[in-house]
Amino acid sequence: MALNWELMEMKQAFREMHYFPTITLIVAQKRHHARLFPDNGTGNVPPGTVVDTGITHQTDFDFYLSSHFGNIGTSKPTHYQVLLDEHKFNSNDLQQLIYNLCFTFARCSKPVSLAPPVYYADLVAYRGQLYHKALLMEQPDAFEAAFDERHYKQPPSIENSMYFI
Repeated sequence: MALNWELMEMKQAFREMHYFPTITLIVAQKRHHARLFPDNGTGNVPPGTVVDTGITHQTDFDFYLSSHFGNIGTSKPTHYQVLLDEHKFNSNDLQQLIYNLCFTFARCSKPVSLAPPVYYADLVAYRGQLYHKALLMEQPDAFEAAFDERHYKQPPSIENSMYFI
């Protein structure tokens, strides 16, 4: 779906603006059953641990990254799968880039388990879901109202800020 529809829509929007960037499309997955353990079998793997062989797909460009410190329980790494790479990243550079991004989350001074652009997108989607549910409760014919700009346009005072943090 991401490659077939979302990427094509994004490229079309860029073409309309006469902008032709190179794109790297990566899917980040937290809901999986893979766990990483250190060689000694106790505790968690250290932050920055990458596994890109053995448990990954043989031909696809994918890897597991445990970017956060897990002090309680078993840390769950994030599975990153590269669907499109027009930048021609090598695996080490891309893994380092994503790991470095994990230090930039505004709510935390330590690295987080998921790359912040994905984390922020999840926060915005959750906030939108709450707005939509409130709209459904407020108006019985909310389907038509959902397309009314008054219900989803942000006030100018927060339009260009990261209000969802």
